Amino acid sequence: MAKKSTLSVRGTEVTIIDDSGQKFISLTDMLKAKDGDFFISDWLRNRNTVEYLGIWESIYNPDFNCGEFDTIKSQAGLNSYRISVKEWVAQTNAIGIKAKTGRYGGTYAHPDIAFEFGMWISAEFKIYLIKEFQRLKEEENDRLKLEWNLQRTLSKINYRIHTDAIKENIIPRLIGTQDTALVYASEADLLNVALFGKTALDWRTENPDRKGNIRDEATLEQLVVLSNLESINAVLIHQGLSQADRLVQLNKIAITQMRSLVQNSTMKQLK
Repeated sequence: MAKKSTLSVRGTEVTIIDDSGQKFISLTDMLKAKDGDFFISDWLRNRNTVEYLGIWESIYNPDFNCGEFDTIKSQAGLNSYRISVKEWVAQTNAIGIKAKTGRYGGTYAHPDIAFEFGMWISAEFKIYLIKEFQRLKEEENDRLKLEWNLQRTLSKINYRIHTDAIKENIIPRLIGTQDTALVYASEADLLNVALFGKTALDWRTENPDRKGNIRDEATLEQLVVLSNLESINAVLIHQGLSQADRLVQLNKIAITQMRSLVQNSTMKQLK
């Protein structure tokens, strides 16, 4: 399902939808800011519009039908020429502009194209549209940073729970306390192997020029799973399972959770 947000551009409410990770701006809403009775088809019949759309599609759309585009381009600007958004998409396989029905219905376009449409309304409207769109992107980036930091904090909290479980359930069974650090490192690498398929030392050996460690290079999905694995491992330690048995279970959990997160649309939106 498309995610919706709204911009206020000089008193005009403009809808933005996020469809499969790509933002589209409502041309239907933008048209409300233009004086007089105009239609999006009026903009589409303009030769400059058709040329711009063709160039954009040629750059970003490998399936663009250039043959049909040339036919449309030859007719653009003629008094008899008319084409709707649906016809444009059907004939050229265009991806930069689309007509939607049902919820959030209307005509939507990629920001590059929407900004060009904004110029057709007025130069002032285009400038304010770009300004508000940039503001929205900055707010989303700030939210992403906040969620990222929250996840890092959660990972640190779970790490404390994890190490406490090691201290309470594994350290007491060791002969001496001199091996405590090795046990912590061993348990940390247990999670590394379960999730990344390698130990921290293996990673450093493979990446001698990189700063930080294997977890600093983790993706958002991997950090989420790592946080979960730390909590789950703490429970398995309390249950008295051996490292070998825990590794098998943690690895299966890591695979399942990574598959779910990679396919999850919400995680895609955070990127």
